[in-house]
Amino acid sequence: MSFPLLTATAALPAIGAIATAAVPAAQRVAAKWLALLVSLATLVLAAIVLVRFDPGGDRYQLTESHAWIKDFGVRYELGVDGIGLALVALTALLIPFVILAGWHDADPQETGSSRWRPTQGFFALILAVEAMVIISFEATDVFLFYIFFEAMLIPMYFLIGGFGDRAHEHGDGAAATQRSYAAVKFLLYNLVGGLIMLAAVIGLYVVAGNFSLQEIVQARANGSLHMATSTERWLFLGFFFAFAVKAPLWPLHTWLPSAMGEATAPVAVLITAVVDKVGTFAMLRFCLQLFPEASKWATPVILVLALISIIYGALLAVGQRDIKRLVAYASISHFGFIILGIFAMTSQGQSGATLYMVNHGISTAALMLVAGFLISRRGSRLIADYGGVQKVAPVLAGTFLIGGLATLSLPGLAPFVSEFLVLVGAFERYPAVGIVATFGIVLAALYTLVLYQRTMTGPVKAEVAEMPDLRVRELLVVAPLIALLIFLGVYPKPVTDIVNPAVQQTMSDVHKTDPKPEVEAAK
Repeated sequence: MSFPLLTATAALPAIGAIATAAVPAAQRVAAKWLALLVSLATLVLAAIVLVRFDPGGDRYQLTESHAWIKDFGVRYELGVDGIGLALVALTALLIPFVILAGWHDADPQETGSSRWRPTQGFFALILAVEAMVIISFEATDVFLFYIFFEAMLIPMYFLIGGFGDRAHEHGDGAAATQRSYAAVKFLLYNLVGGLIMLAAVIGLYVVAGNFSLQEIVQARANGSLHMATSTERWLFLGFFFAFAVKAPLWPLHTWLPSAMGEATAPVAVLITAVVDKVGTFAMLRFCLQLFPEASKWATPVILVLALISIIYGALLAVGQRDIKRLVAYASISHFGFIILGIFAMTSQGQSGATLYMVNHGISTAALMLVAGFLISRRGSRLIADYGGVQKVAPVLAGTFLIGGLATLSLPGLAPFVSEFLVLVGAFERYPAVGIVATFGIVLAALYTLVLYQRTMTGPVKAEVAEMPDLRVRELLVVAPLIALLIFLGVYPKPVTDIVNPAVQQTMSDVHKTDPKPEVEAAK
């Protein structure tokens, strides 16, 4: 029996979470180091998975399958295709930076009255989220996926509500109330989506008789499983609704600005760069593969919703006064691009969408973590409280600029390639949709450059005159992310080589081929 590498990749952070939580209360520093070492070891395992994966091999590799709940046809089934592998690698890559960036976020602090913050719990919850997200990307049993799709909400709820941003704390309890509101809103939105999905999961079992993704897809392909058109559409809507909440897609997005605004910067990165990717990933893996005809039926409406997300999110980002909420609304716009690429039903669009998930995770992590370092120095999230930072902290300002330029998809930085592919894929099949989506790029340039201008340029405000530049720990967080943005911006081939075969197989599942270019015959 081969070593269960995929199980180990998810189990290691889960075991690490338990071990970190069990560290004695007086040993906070030891808990931090333990969490960091576990996340680095998980990254090593993810790298081994990456090396062992053969892009030209079977669709799902390193598979594991064991009977779990026999009476209901539930199996413990894992396997990665190129799309899932790219996101497992992204998750394992970002968590060490999240832990290092949040090194002091859960330390005890005097805020009006003495407060004890359970440092061990903070880092244990981060590792727990990592474990659940990784196994969600690996699960090929629908019921197994659903369990962890929902379970990750619990540690995220406590990370938002119990370890929120302290920038606005004044000892009056208002900040704690806002954090609680954001955490409850996050939980309720996602629980409602999850409950609707549960009904669809049960319905899928009634129709198919099992939960195995591969078996159901194969049965549909060979004609041994037939779904009535209305049944397939209702099941698709149940799955898609849950994924659209998680993604998030307009109009189900309103929990995200509150959650990111009230969370610490590292937890905000965990939300939008890691957890939310489960929603868009699941659209590719489950919606398109399980319900191909319903996916095509719903495409026109989904494309309209994606366009609204792109433009609406960008417009609200332009008008924001809060740095973190600006990044949140920008992410809503970016998720609109990802969903647009998925449902453009072209290989360029879906390859671009998957690449966008990876690149958005890296670029948002870079921008949000630098913004977090900035906010921790000034104690304010308001853009108006800054000015002239580049004169007193040039390295901080420079990294903030690169993160911002990546967010607006500047050529030469990683998100440009993915956004370009999404737009090409959309233009191929839906030219009008592609034209409207390009306005999101213009608005992205506006909100990014205005943010940089108002915070980093101009006269130095008295409150930032003594602001220190990035420290060694902070540079260790930011520098690798910036390097990755540049590397993948000029050489995305390592990711596209892994992703493209899985995209072609997904296109085959929905019986779609790329439109042939209209080329005038040579005379």
